Amino acid sequence: MLRLVTAVACFLSAGLLHASITFVGSGACKDCHAGPYAAWSGSHHQLAMQAATPDTVLGDFANAEFTYNGITSRFFTRDGTYYVRTDGADGSLQDFAIGFTFGVTPLQQYLVAFPDGRMQALNIAWDSRPKNQGGQRWFHLHPDEAVDYHDELHWTGAQYNWNFMCADCHSTQLVKGFDAVSQQFNTTWSEISVGCEACHGPGSGHIAWAGKSALDPADATRGLAFLLPRRPSGQWAINAATGTAKANEPARSSTEIEVCASCHSRRGQLREGVETNPVMLNHYMPALLTEGLYHADGQIQDEVYVWGSFTQSRMYAAGVSCSDCHDPHNQQLRAPGDAVCAQCHLPATFAVTGHHGHAETSPGANCLSCHMPETTYMLVDPRRDHSLRIPRPDLSQALGTPNACSQCHADRSADWLSESFSQMFPAAAEPFQNWAQAFTLARSGAPQAETALLDVLGQQQTPEIARATAARELRNFSSPQSSLAIQQALRDESPLVRFAALEVLELAPPESRFVLAGHLLQDPLLAVRVQAGRVLAGTPRQQLDPNQGQLLQQAVDEYVDSQKLHADRAESLLNLAILSSQTGDTARAEKLYRDAIHRNPQFASAWINLAELYRSQGLNTEAVATLNQGIAQQPRNASLHHALGLALVRGGNHAAAVAELGKAATLQPDNARFAYVYGIALNSTQRQAEALRVLAAAHKAHPSDRQILFALATINRDSGHLDQALIWTRTLLQVHPSDQHAHQLLAALQRAINQSR
Repeated sequence: MLRLVTAVACFLSAGLLHASITFVGSGACKDCHAGPYAAWSGSHHQLAMQAATPDTVLGDFANAEFTYNGITSRFFTRDGTYYVRTDGADGSLQDFAIGFTFGVTPLQQYLVAFPDGRMQALNIAWDSRPKNQGGQRWFHLHPDEAVDYHDELHWTGAQYNWNFMCADCHSTQLVKGFDAVSQQFNTTWSEISVGCEACHGPGSGHIAWAGKSALDPADATRGLAFLLPRRPSGQWAINAATGTAKANEPARSSTEIEVCASCHSRRGQLREGVETNPVMLNHYMPALLTEGLYHADGQIQDEVYVWGSFTQSRMYAAGVSCSDCHDPHNQQLRAPGDAVCAQCHLPATFAVTGHHGHAETSPGANCLSCHMPETTYMLVDPRRDHSLRIPRPDLSQALGTPNACSQCHADRSADWLSESFSQMFPAAAEPFQNWAQAFTLARSGAPQAETALLDVLGQQQTPEIARATAARELRNFSSPQSSLAIQQALRDESPLVRFAALEVLELAPPESRFVLAGHLLQDPLLAVRVQAGRVLAGTPRQQLDPNQGQLLQQAVDEYVDSQKLHADRAESLLNLAILSSQTGDTARAEKLYRDAIHRNPQFASAWINLAELYRSQGLNTEAVATLNQGIAQQPRNASLHHALGLALVRGGNHAAAVAELGKAATLQPDNARFAYVYGIALNSTQRQAEALRVLAAAHKAHPSDRQILFALATINRDSGHLDQALIWTRTLLQVHPSDQHAHQLLAALQRAINQSR
C-alpha cells in the first residue's frame, strides 16, 4: 500500500531529530517565502512525481501503440484513468492502471501500483522534447537489448522498482515501509514530490518560531532542523591580475553540498530520517571512482549524477558550492550559458582565443563545451560532467580516456587532436585531476600501479574521493608498503578514505583486523562504523575485552539495521547471510540465501554463495544441484558456470567441469580469472595444446596478468617446449620484475636448456 501522510514524525535515533518535529508541507511556506515558493513552483523538484491526471500526463494515451521485442504495448484511457496494455511479470498482455507520472523533461515515465505496495516504473517512456528535437514519441529505455519478462531489467523487475530505486529522491520524507514477514510495502511520504522540507528539513519548529509574538534573536536556528548557508552577495571577488575570483571569507559550511549530495550522487542508503547536522556519510555510502561508473581520470561514465564529479574539481577545493552556480529553488543556472562562469572568471581573460584556442564565435569557445562535456543517459537526457576539468586529448591518446575535444571533432583522429592541443597549448600544466595513469594501471593489473596508487593516496591535496579510490585499488597488492599505507589510511582525516581502507582490510585474516581498525567502531560517521562492523564481524570474540565486544556488537547491529532497511532487495539479504556465515550461524545463513533467491531468482550471487556454504559443510552434491538450479534461471551467467565447474572438479567429474569452465570463459571473455582457470583445467586433462591457445589469447587481452603468464611458462616447460617457456618467463619478468618465483623458474629453465645442449 502507498499513501500520502500529512505529517511524518522523524525517527528517534542517535543524531536524528526528535519525534515531535513534523513535516508540514510546502504550502505552509508560501505566505512568508513567496519568492522562493514561486521559483520552486513548476520546477523539476516540484514536478518530480505527480498523480496521473490530464494536467500532468504528457504522453500520448489516445490508443497509441509501441512495439518492442515482439510485444506491442497500447496506451489508452478508460473512465478517466490512464492505462497501458503490455506484458506483465509472466509475459502475458494485461491492462495496468497508471497511478503517477515520474519526471517531466526530457522524458516522462509512468508508475504502476501493485497490490503488495510495489510501484514499478514502465521502461517504455515518453520523450517530452519538442518534435523538432526528435521528441513527442514513445521509446524503450533499452532499445539494443531484447528485454523480456525473464530479465531483471523488465519493467516489473527489481531494477524498475520505485520503492527502492527512485522514491527516496523524488518525494519528501520517504519512508519505504517494507515488511519482511508479509513481503509488502507500506510506503509513505509527507509530500509527493521534492518539497521545501526535502532540503530544509521538517518545518513545524520553524513555523512555531515564526509565530512567536517576539522573535528571539539568540535563536540562530530559527526553529529549523538545520540552517542552509545564505549566498552572500560579493562573497567572490575577481582578482584582476588572474581573472579568477577568490572568496573574501573562509569556506562556508558544507551543509548545502551534503544536503544536495543525498540525492545528486550515486550512493546506497543506510538509514532514513533527518539529522540536525546533515552529513552524507551518516545516511549514505557513496560510490567511489570505480571502473564502470567513472573513466580512469574520473570523468563520468555511468549514471553517477553530480557529487562524485564535483568533489574532484578545483571549484570544490576552492569553496564553490552548488548554489553559486544554480538557483536551488528553480534549479536554473544563476546566469545563462557562459555567463554563469563569468561570475568568477573574467571574460576578458578567459573568453578569448588566447585561452580557449578557438574563434570566439565558434562552439569551441563555449566554456561548458570544453570544461563540462555532456554524456547522454536514458537515450535523450544529456548531463554535464561537473569535474570541470581541462580537456587533455594528449592524455586521452595515451590512456584511452574520453575528452571534450572529440565531441566537436568526432571526425578527427586521436593523433590529430593530441597534436592540435599541443600546438595550441605547448605549456599545458599537469592536470589538477592527476590520477588517471594510476587508475589506468590499476585497472589493467599492471604491477607499476602500486607505486602510482600509493602516490595518489599520499597526496593530501588530492580530492578525497580520488584518494579513497586509490586506497580501495590497493586491495590487489599485498606488499609491506601497501599494508603500511592502508594502516595509515584507517586513521586518515578523510572519512571517505577510512571507509575505503576498511574494505581493503577485509583481505586480512579476521583475527588480525581488530588491532588495526577497532577504533573505527566509534567513528563519528555511520558509514564508517557500519563498514567497520561488517569487516570486523568475524573477529574471534575471545580476543576482545567486554567493552570491545560491546562496541563491535553495536556496530554490527547498525550494519544489520542498514541491511534490514532494504530487506526487499536480494542484495541485502545476501549481505545478512554472509554476516551470519561469518559469525558461525550457518542455518540462518542458508535461510537468508534462500530468501534472497526467492526475492530475486535471477540474482546469481545468492546461488553461488549458497553453493559455497554447502561446500564448506562438505555437501558438494547439494552445491552442484544449487548451481544447476541457478543456471536454469540464468543460463548465460558466466559466474554460475564457473562456480559449477569448480564444484564438479571437487566432485571428480573433470570432463563436465572443463565444459562448464569453458562456457564461463566464452560467456565472459574479458574475465582473466575465468580464462586462467579454464586453461589450467584443460592442461590437467592432458589437453596442453588447447590450454596454451586459450592462455595465449587471454594474455593478449590481459598482458599484465601474472597467473596467465606463469601458466604459459610452466605448461610449455612441462610439455618440453623449453625455448617457449623461456620466452614466456622473460615476458613475465618484464612485467613483474620482482617476482621471485619467476626468477627461480628462469634459472631452472636456463640450466635445463644448457644441459640439453
